[in-house]
Amino acid sequence: MIRAFLLLFILVSTTIFSQKKLNLIPYPQKVQINEGNFTIPDIIMLSSDLPKEETEYFKKKEGSNLKFQNSGKSDAHLVYSQLPKSTNSQQNDEFYSLEINSKQIVIKSYTKQGYFLALQTLNQLFEEFKNDKQIPALKIEDQPKFAWRGMHLDVCRHFFTVEEVKQYIDYLAMYKLNIFHWHLTDDQGWRIEIKKYPKLTQIGSKRKESMIGAYVDNTFDGKPYGPYFYTQDQVKDVVKYAQDRHITIVPEIEMPGHALAALAAYPELACTKGPFEPATKWGVFDDVFCPKDETFKFLENVLDEVIALFPSKYIHIGGDECPKTRWKECAHCQELIKKNNLKDEHGLQSYFIQRIEKYVNKKGRKIIGWDEILEGGLAPNAAVMSWTGVNGGIEAAKSKHFAVMTPGSFCYFDHYQGDPQSEPNAFGGFTPLDKVYSYNPIPTELNAEQTKYILGVQANLWTEYIEDFKQIQYMIFPRLMALSEVGWGTSDPENYKEFEGRVISQFKVLDKMNVNYAKSIYNVSGKVISNNSGMFYELSTSQNPGGIRYTLDGTDPNANSQAYQKPIPVSKSMTIKSAYFENGQLKSAISSQQFTISKTTGKTITLEQQPSENYSFGGAFTLIDGIIGNQRLLGKTWLGFLGKDVVATIDLGNKTQFSEVYFNTLENKGSWIHMAKSAQIFVSDDNKNFKMIKEIGKDEIQNAKGKIKLNVGNQNSKYIRIKIENAGIIPAGNPGADSKAWLFVDEIGAN
Repeated sequence: MIRAFLLLFILVSTTIFSQKKLNLIPYPQKVQINEGNFTIPDIIMLSSDLPKEETEYFKKKEGSNLKFQNSGKSDAHLVYSQLPKSTNSQQNDEFYSLEINSKQIVIKSYTKQGYFLALQTLNQLFEEFKNDKQIPALKIEDQPKFAWRGMHLDVCRHFFTVEEVKQYIDYLAMYKLNIFHWHLTDDQGWRIEIKKYPKLTQIGSKRKESMIGAYVDNTFDGKPYGPYFYTQDQVKDVVKYAQDRHITIVPEIEMPGHALAALAAYPELACTKGPFEPATKWGVFDDVFCPKDETFKFLENVLDEVIALFPSKYIHIGGDECPKTRWKECAHCQELIKKNNLKDEHGLQSYFIQRIEKYVNKKGRKIIGWDEILEGGLAPNAAVMSWTGVNGGIEAAKSKHFAVMTPGSFCYFDHYQGDPQSEPNAFGGFTPLDKVYSYNPIPTELNAEQTKYILGVQANLWTEYIEDFKQIQYMIFPRLMALSEVGWGTSDPENYKEFEGRVISQFKVLDKMNVNYAKSIYNVSGKVISNNSGMFYELSTSQNPGGIRYTLDGTDPNANSQAYQKPIPVSKSMTIKSAYFENGQLKSAISSQQFTISKTTGKTITLEQQPSENYSFGGAFTLIDGIIGNQRLLGKTWLGFLGKDVVATIDLGNKTQFSEVYFNTLENKGSWIHMAKSAQIFVSDDNKNFKMIKEIGKDEIQNAKGKIKLNVGNQNSKYIRIKIENAGIIPAGNPGADSKAWLFVDEIGAN
């Protein structure tokens, strides 16, 4: 009986232990924890036949302050076996196995890249178990799901040194990302030396000043910026550095738009005479490359030098946000459209991209571009980087073109990751850690055959509001960890809290590296919820929720403030402030949320057209959640509609008296955001027959600076419908002319 009980105890204990997740990111595909432990020795004996470069990197990066010594294979602690060429169709070149027993650590892989990835896993295991020096015996069999696991860095809006770029590459290597997308040219700066065209860096690598603060402030620092660029020797050095870490650098040379820095140096490449200068504002500009022979010769010569520097299979040629204003007014462009039987200027863009693609293909490379390269027809061998949403990737895959999924709503790390009121100034949007982690790069619209064309996933970091490398660190960490696990294919959004715990365990490593990571994960986050009992504000934190304290009178909470136990009723206008405390000490930023309650707050709302997925946080309910959007912080409280009208119907539940309707809209023409063209208010008692009670035009909306309050007389109705008309196609003379305008709207209220 006793022996049976002991056997049962051992079996249960082993099962419980085997179910414990290790603090690894990205989590491996298959982990088996066995009995026993490997004791980490003071000196790690290394087999003399380990791949040299990868092992040297491991020795330098290992975080447990251990010493290493070369040894024969039989008495080594770390040994390696190269597997014969795989005949297993389920395993790829990045496959590795890592087996740890009481005496040895054995790594097996097909390639040095697989070995390198195994070392990153081993490094994390050494860090996790460094205190008791007992790593559990285990076997890991692992490989990534996606071949493209990328991070992008814009060095044009703000420049970063070679050493900082190398640090960035090291961060990618730590978490098994394998693509570094280097955005090297844009309106605000040309950052790569091209020896045939020295004026690109003499003129295009500097600007007279830079925009500061929020875009709507329209203020500048008055300080010359640059010249900043990378010499070709520096580029070669960075490429080699990345190769040593099994990371491919994909360079981006923007065309035909985002070309002002190049046109400032060589104005003859434009449709007009100029003069031009590198942009001091952020946004999109009308002056682009003119598709004439001398432009193509220039770009071919530039690409020759770029291709010689970067061995990557793909060359990124941009292709996004190219206004057609200059092409419409250009006699040469119009003649080119007629000569080549092109439909319009969008067809001319396709002609431009296809001509560049043919040249790049002749050089043995392929092009990849942002999803606007789909305009007018996709070049035959081009790959698409789908950023405006997922539709570009879907369209590419269905037409048997490769795609990298990088939708702004999940993968733009220049967006806010915490409460915009307590975060540094950012571009806009709201992409917290859990949202990144929830992303599935395979669109549900694709069948099994089409999914083969999804190369993988990438996050992008645009640097309009990122002035130094500490802020780079802040914006990518910890979101890079979520991206890593998404790309590896082991993310599990249903168990996000478990992942969050692993992230927090990784912070110790980042602390040791002096990385300025965002601590938004510790902050108290709030979510508006609504049910039959009313509207409530639900607070949560990655820590013990018992440590949340809050106030309702607008004062800052302290350790003695009200302890949070359940969602807070929101039935009147109020300001809820909250924070996390531990042992009486404030451990988070103080979060503040102001509620402005009206007769529409918390009611039922429907939209005829849905917002863009990049700006859809909270969905339609965002428009009646009692939260007024901050015009300077384009974060989570706004819905954005690209080229669409807003038609919202609010069910008040019962006939309700009101005499005022209000809403807010934005104007930020540099980002293609325009005031509404008009607005109409309707009422109904049956949700079928609506009567218009108020209409206003663009001038009235403009005069109100987007903060619209309308006197609608004494009304008593069950339904309110509001139609807010999008500005439509952006007119000439504005950034993004001839493109669809954005319409941003927040709270719709009635009093």
